[in-house]
Amino acid sequence: MTRPAHVVAVDLGGTTIKAARYDAEGTAEETLRLPTPSPRGPDAVVAAVVQAATALVRPGVRAVGLSAPGLIDTDAGIVRFASNLGLRDTPLAAAVAAAVHLPVTLEHDARAACLAERQLGLGAGVSDLLVVVLGTGLAAGIVSDGRLIHGASGIAGEFGHIPVHADGEPCPCGQRGCVEAYAAASALVRRYRRAGSSVDTAADITARLGTDPDAARVWAEATDALGRALVTSTVLFDHQRIVLAGGIAAAGDLLAVPVRRSLQRGLAWRTAPTVEISPLGADAGLLGAALLAVTATDTTSALRGVCRDAPR
Repeated sequence: MTRPAHVVAVDLGGTTIKAARYDAEGTAEETLRLPTPSPRGPDAVVAAVVQAATALVRPGVRAVGLSAPGLIDTDAGIVRFASNLGLRDTPLAAAVAAAVHLPVTLEHDARAACLAERQLGLGAGVSDLLVVVLGTGLAAGIVSDGRLIHGASGIAGEFGHIPVHADGEPCPCGQRGCVEAYAAASALVRRYRRAGSSVDTAADITARLGTDPDAARVWAEATDALGRALVTSTVLFDHQRIVLAGGIAAAGDLLAVPVRRSLQRGLAWRTAPTVEISPLGADAGLLGAALLAVTATDTTSALRGVCRDAPR
């Protein structure tokens, strides 16, 4: 069996908190969506995550899996830093465990998405894989030689902060020219509004492609920036396959085609790896969190084997 079962998963995002409970067949039998609190901060955000988890826990649920952006201390279950959420040294897993009285796991949302992609998506059998999650921010899960990479301090995969333009757009991280400052959903909306037009979401911008020159320009700059960042990653890791996931990936070929073009343009001396849209879409992080929760249960050894890449 390759799907999560008897667990609840909560995916904490910059805009939305998504949650689901998975039945014995690994089907999401109940889902929940909540807006991420604003203003941000540990009290409001932790309370919202606890609310989402407790709302779905039922008899028979054996664990809860959490995924979140930022710098994640997986072993301690702590969000060390998430600037977009106002979190610093926040013991998120412990707070949820105290409320639900079950084992709780916490992982970086992009690494969770990467795990889901390997088990349920386009990453099966791929030993060198990059999964880029495009949402309110940008991050990636990296598999090299069959191993999910965490890095020396556990923060590998901060793909959004690869600089693509010298002295470019300011990024909340303090750098300039990061790919996240161009290609994240929040950046797309900000840059489009700066052109003088009104828009609420990145999806609104893609809906105007072909009829709105400002939308076309902002989108072209975003996909070019993403391709440039993928050049850097590809040269370093020699990916076999690149998978684009997250909410922005719903744009499909409108995203994939120009990104492929930008990537190949930056790799004059070699063939670019394949770039595909995840079939898991915006739920990749949620599914990964559910798979990781299985490692905290005694469900079956087979289910635990699904999560062999999870931190021990």
